[in-house]
Amino acid sequence: MRSDYRFSNLLGTVYRQGNLLFSNDGTQLLSPVGNRVSVFDLVNNKSFTFEYEHRKNVACLDLNTQGSLLLSVDQDGRAILVNFRARTVLHHFNFKDKVRTVKFSPDGRLFALACGRFIQIWKTPEVGEDRQFAPFVRYRVHAGHFDDVTSLTWSQDSRFLLSTSKDLTARLWSISSEEKDLASTTFAGHRDNVVSAYFSSNQEIIYTISKDGAVFQWEYTGRPDFEDQEPDATANLSWRITKKHYFYAAPAKVKCTAFHAASNVLTVGLSDGCFRLYEMPDFVLIQQLTMGQNAVNAVSVNQSGEWLAFGSSTLGQLVVYEWQSESYILKQQGHFDASNAIAYSHDGSRVITGSDDGKIKVWDTSSGFCLVTFQEHTSAVTAVKIVKKGQVMFSSSLDGTVRAWDLLRYRNFRTFTAAERIPFNCLAVDPTGEVVCAGSVDSFDVHVWSVQTGQLVETLSGHEGPVSCLSFSQENGLLASASWDKTVRIWSIFGRSQQVEPLEVYSDVLAISLRPDGKEVAAATLDGQISFFNVDEGKQVGSIDGKKDIISGRHLEDRFTAKNSARSKFFTTIDYSFDGFSMIAGGNNNSICLYDIANGVLLKRFVVSRNMSLNGTMQFLNSSKMTEAGSLELIDVNAENSDLEERIDNTLPGSQRGGDLSTRRVRPEIRVAALNFSPAAKAFAAASTEGILIYSIDDSLVFDPFDLDTDVTPQGVSEMLGEKDYMSAVVMAFRLNESYLIQKVYEAVPVSEINIVSQSLPVVYVSRMLKFIGDFAVDSPHLEFNLLWIKALLSSHGAHVMNRKHEFSAALRALQRFINRIAKDVVTTTKNNTYAYCFLTSTDGAIEQEDDEGQEPVGADHDFFASSEDEEMSTAESDEDQDEDKVTFDEKKKLPLELNEDSDEELI
Repeated sequence: MRSDYRFSNLLGTVYRQGNLLFSNDGTQLLSPVGNRVSVFDLVNNKSFTFEYEHRKNVACLDLNTQGSLLLSVDQDGRAILVNFRARTVLHHFNFKDKVRTVKFSPDGRLFALACGRFIQIWKTPEVGEDRQFAPFVRYRVHAGHFDDVTSLTWSQDSRFLLSTSKDLTARLWSISSEEKDLASTTFAGHRDNVVSAYFSSNQEIIYTISKDGAVFQWEYTGRPDFEDQEPDATANLSWRITKKHYFYAAPAKVKCTAFHAASNVLTVGLSDGCFRLYEMPDFVLIQQLTMGQNAVNAVSVNQSGEWLAFGSSTLGQLVVYEWQSESYILKQQGHFDASNAIAYSHDGSRVITGSDDGKIKVWDTSSGFCLVTFQEHTSAVTAVKIVKKGQVMFSSSLDGTVRAWDLLRYRNFRTFTAAERIPFNCLAVDPTGEVVCAGSVDSFDVHVWSVQTGQLVETLSGHEGPVSCLSFSQENGLLASASWDKTVRIWSIFGRSQQVEPLEVYSDVLAISLRPDGKEVAAATLDGQISFFNVDEGKQVGSIDGKKDIISGRHLEDRFTAKNSARSKFFTTIDYSFDGFSMIAGGNNNSICLYDIANGVLLKRFVVSRNMSLNGTMQFLNSSKMTEAGSLELIDVNAENSDLEERIDNTLPGSQRGGDLSTRRVRPEIRVAALNFSPAAKAFAAASTEGILIYSIDDSLVFDPFDLDTDVTPQGVSEMLGEKDYMSAVVMAFRLNESYLIQKVYEAVPVSEINIVSQSLPVVYVSRMLKFIGDFAVDSPHLEFNLLWIKALLSSHGAHVMNRKHEFSAALRALQRFINRIAKDVVTTTKNNTYAYCFLTSTDGAIEQEDDEGQEPVGADHDFFASSEDEEMSTAESDEDQDEDKVTFDEKKKLPLELNEDSDEELI
């Protein structure tokens, strides 16, 4: 089994805090999720999360105009420069103060950031500059504000910069020293913090928006009392308020704004959850909608001005709204409590999660989006299981119910309860879906229900302590249960005898898992051991000591080192791989361990998070922040905030949840609540404090010799075509990822070489090749050529496509769209031209000859078939031409039949 798993995506969290950002083409949305950055592809319905991590939660980010550089800054001012296209980290930098916003200039040469009350302008790192040891070079610093800067806006020509501040003013700065006198202006007059300021499309009007809902329009004009005397004088010209508008949204405050200069649409997000759209400069209200009762913390508009993105950090909600059609492009919300349970669907395309908030969410692994949310449970969900065959899911909850869900119709079709209302903390389901079992810490029995009748069939008694965990075998009807009485029992649910012998362990059992074949059971105990027992013989066959492999971090209130901490030196969740050779284990710590069971060795250890905003991620504490009373970070500094709503704390002392779900009086702790392998063991999912982490074996990362070849150029592709090395040309074209180059190579492959190229094509390019053909073939005249390619690719890689249907869904949809559109037209054309076809075939066998009377041959027409120059053609040449025509007509005659056969049976 392969062990080269890598982090691939983050589910369960769509937005935390910071600003939202659209890509330059407007099809991708960048969202900060904790200390990572996620990218949602709104057109292709996909998402991915960058692998790099910040030391704290991301505060702001921006993308340059060329779409190549991404700069993200965390709460402490530490920045990471990333190549957005290659997804690689280029440089780390520390600005040594909190950064509220960062903006690249439209020309991409500079970027500005608000660092406290200062505005710093830096040069954008370039490839051509020889600055190996200083990628970031500071260009200028402006220090005109008297309080923290809240926003920055560049002019479209990159000559000027607008800044707003909590000192109730906005300022206009010039980038060039020669224009310093033209842009030394302060915009004063607001009665509250200025949230943002924007240029109009012609840069002749400036709009400033304050927190109390006032919008001022500034224009460069003269004083009204001097207009009659000196109309052409420039000495009296200055920026003056020409109009004042108000939102009248009290007591709600303005939290965020966005302005699209091309369409003059101003979007405002308020603290009461409403967002409004205004048309400037007339200040006409276009639309007003609400996201809920929580504040809108971030808003962004794409380049075309059609899509608006809104983020609410209180509930972790992300919305993309198309205001012209008044429809939602994306509406996602993650769990706002810890995820306790996780399960993969039978094909690996879905991940189901259960949380403390009582909700169950179904996530698409390829797109990263939540498909449906179940809210029938009234308390925390403790476990979710999926039947091996069928679309049925089961869940247990602390509300005393076990529910069965239909994943096709998305509804709860059965509810199971015990004789007494007891909270269920563990769940197990028979692979056939006929029996469901649940255990509780308030009872020593295992409850067994029939799924068809919904009745309590049996109560398994024998444990002398609360039941902590259950596990069903995937092949035989064996059920394993563990209890606080330090025993593991194996039950034969469908057997006649319920007498079982307990398997003794030396500590409390925290997690249990049966091998898929049912011949071995693993139990994780409180002393950090994983013990393996042979089910048939009832004796221990192996053990793994996990204490030395666990990374246990320090908490801020700890007065001992992480090395001496025994708080989390154990595993609380374990899971077998499908072949039973490997096992993953996790717990209330910062590590996920992958073990080889046969040899009892650690194959790989994954660090869950490096976010220092969570407890348990640091090995050592900073001595400069330690005092006799404890860490300085434990001190509540909210009372020092300048804004009233930031000073108010609505939560109860010591509570995890309160009136404001995003505010916590205690720091959350890093932990892994559940782990689960995908059915084919190509990936595994971990329910952690940061969200649902997906680790997968990425085939695209397999070594490819073309990655190291410097000859991968358009000229090299042409040379390969000239040498008739079509396989290399196809791969090189995909490496360059130029559509015109891929089309050139695709059309250059001879028909006789299509099968050979398709069989030799690496699997990492199959999906891209099918997607290209599906998009290209719709408008292509090469009908049979495209069908031959499709048939060859599916014949060669059909098994790979079937095993990963969710990854090939977009490509298969494109092919199906092409076949459905073209096949109907071809069949219709054939039927409409039946008589013309019969006429042409009937005249095809006419041979040009003269009878004794010198008459023309029957059916010959010189005007239709030949000119006067061809009358002396020999009989042999005529026969050859007629034979070729006959072959052509025969091929055309067979074409619709072959098309229908391929369309119905092989292609779809």
